[in-house]
Amino acid sequence: MKFVQFVAKNSDRGNWEMIVTVNLNPVLDRTLALPHLTVGQINRARLVRLDVGGKGFNVSRALLELGAPSLALGVLGGATGELLRRGLEELGTAGDFVFVEGETRQNLTLLDESTGLYTKVNEAGPQWTPDTVEALLAKVRERAAPDDVWIMAGRLPPGAPTDLYARLITLVQSRGARAYLDSSGQPLRLACQAAPYGVKPNVEEAEEVVGHRLASVEDLVGATRAFLDFGVQVVAISRGAQGALVAQGRRVVQATPPAVEIRSSVGAGDAFVAGLVWALEGGRDLAEAARWAVACGTAAALEEGTGIGTREKFEALAPRIIVEDAGQ
Repeated sequence: MKFVQFVAKNSDRGNWEMIVTVNLNPVLDRTLALPHLTVGQINRARLVRLDVGGKGFNVSRALLELGAPSLALGVLGGATGELLRRGLEELGTAGDFVFVEGETRQNLTLLDESTGLYTKVNEAGPQWTPDTVEALLAKVRERAAPDDVWIMAGRLPPGAPTDLYARLITLVQSRGARAYLDSSGQPLRLACQAAPYGVKPNVEEAEEVVGHRLASVEDLVGATRAFLDFGVQVVAISRGAQGALVAQGRRVVQATPPAVEIRSSVGAGDAFVAGLVWALEGGRDLAEAARWAVACGTAAALEEGTGIGTREKFEALAPRIIVEDAGQ
């Protein structure tokens, strides 16, 4: 069984010792493209695609394309977990894993090509125990070091404590590392209190934190202030096809992509995170970081399945991203 392969470009060394991506509930993504989906009847797939999935692993895949190899740290179980481990190895990404009982989840995406609509069936993943949490924290303690960059992404798996991201952020930043987070709900709210270096909510996730609807650019600028008040240094609120607002200190920029035909939004937010972190940690300013983040996210949306895009596509899109100051 072969995964769609990505080849690392020349390494782009940034202001980091090591980049670690954290994926607590990874997934084998299976995408089937059907000429027409008919419920209750036999359907024949035109295309079957398998991807190493889960937000943290997707970030690692995009970073590899950007020339920034990372260590993928995660929790795996069963035959599917072993398949993901080998898949990451094939893609050229080193891994360090906690192995648990139960089976790593598989998600199924059905694309009805006649309508362009996606139907997703997501599994919950293996149930965590207190021993799983302790094994993970021990592995993080062993790995965390000054000037590392840790990217934590995804929903928490069943049985994981809601303050787990907050605990992980506190741990790695106490060792002199910088933590970025892409999550939602109560885990995101609690994690913000631990003041991660950067966060990347989408609009709905930001609304959950600030407690009200964000209907305008002015509302979004105000929401970035709420996150900065927690002590977060960089806030990126992604807006799908409308791009993103990115804030650092008193500066807020708005990055808008060109109109494109989206093939799959799965993995686009993860490519966005990879572009943002790669650019910021590589010494680029806020406007350029927003440009690269949106370029990477847009390139991923042009791919089928959980496609991440290529460095060539990132570079081709970057000049077409419009970046404007949105507030001071």
